[in-house]
Amino acid sequence: MLRTRRLSALLLAGLLFAACASAAPADRDRLRGTTIVVFGSWSGTEQKHFVAVLEAFTAETGARVRYLSAGDRYMPDVINTRFSRGEPLDVALLPQPGLLRQYAAAGRIVPLDAKTGAIVDQHYSAVWRSLASWHGRQYGVWFKAANKSLVWYDVGTFERAAVVPPDDLAGLERVAAALRGHGVAPFAVAGYDGWTLTDWFENLYLRLAGPTRYDALAAHRIAWTDPSVARALTLMGRLLQSGNVLGGTTHALRTSFESSVTQAFRLPVHAAMVAEGDFVAGFVTADTHRRIGAEVDAFPFPGDYAGFPVVMGGGDVAVQMSAEPAAAELIRFLASPEAAEVWAARGGFISPNLDVNLGVYPDALSRTLARQVIEAGSNFRFDLSDLLPADFGSAPWTGMQGTLRRFLQDRDVAAAQSRLEAAARAAGG
Repeated sequence: MLRTRRLSALLLAGLLFAACASAAPADRDRLRGTTIVVFGSWSGTEQKHFVAVLEAFTAETGARVRYLSAGDRYMPDVINTRFSRGEPLDVALLPQPGLLRQYAAAGRIVPLDAKTGAIVDQHYSAVWRSLASWHGRQYGVWFKAANKSLVWYDVGTFERAAVVPPDDLAGLERVAAALRGHGVAPFAVAGYDGWTLTDWFENLYLRLAGPTRYDALAAHRIAWTDPSVARALTLMGRLLQSGNVLGGTTHALRTSFESSVTQAFRLPVHAAMVAEGDFVAGFVTADTHRRIGAEVDAFPFPGDYAGFPVVMGGGDVAVQMSAEPAAAELIRFLASPEAAEVWAARGGFISPNLDVNLGVYPDALSRTLARQVIEAGSNFRFDLSDLLPADFGSAPWTGMQGTLRRFLQDRDVAAAQSRLEAAARAAGG
């Protein structure tokens, strides 16, 4: 199926190339004199790579694109401030489906036009189209995806402790116990960045409760006081008990995501594993100078549901925040395989676009992780906290993140469930 799509894409690309070769320079410069303001969360290396994508759009159209990064600021706050000041954005890359639906309901984003919708239908599976829809209308294009169902590990530490990547959750507990007995902290945990704790919970819940209950919890059709939530929290508490966490849980609450990676994998190694997304690879390469696939590798977060592999992930969806035709044209460009391939070739990136050539990814592991997201199909589930109202799922110090920070220290399952249910109700989710 994928091969058929690829052959069709190559034939289409040939026809398009022939058409473009005869196009007048004026057509390539059709948006010259236009400025498009784009807002996203990426900074540093990720910003550099995304700017390369925008430069490809400029080369094709002549439009000037100005990228603004949220940096450490809470993205909804920045967007709302710009609206109140009369400084609207043209395109934004939102990290949550819940935020897309919130802005769609408020009329702050523009639904995709028919031309863009047809491109999305061609290149994206149903699960990704649904994640960018509200009330039956398509509002966005998923440009970047993340495979968050991964555990990164130090290969040498596993070999010295005579353990191998586990296949199930009971095996993960056994590996953690063996590493602890060998004098190595099993996990480095970034409790300061509470989203890493929500990722832990979501991976466990998806595997223990299954995709259907995962969807029901995200929609609040079942309460956070449900026994299925208690089961996932109980296992999370055992896995992340203070003795399993580098420096203990108090230290973890002061540890950022970037620090958790460097503390684990920079020589000398202090922890054996970090459970987080594909983007860990970029930090390993840049900050620890270890070799991915040889010295530091990754295995799927252990455990299937009812025998079927499940993948939990995230992503960034491009939405149009102004009615400018140039903004619509940029959205169409971001929906194309060619746009995604610009960043994919640079690494640290996965695209949910079905027709991105896997050969452009720079290494075998990147290709494998991208393939897992594509092939998960209907068993892919978006990060649950990002499906929730932003005040509950994404606020850095309250709601889900704040509750799981507290749970990391006290491991009081009943109290955590009560706080989560109260926060969900307060957020209207």
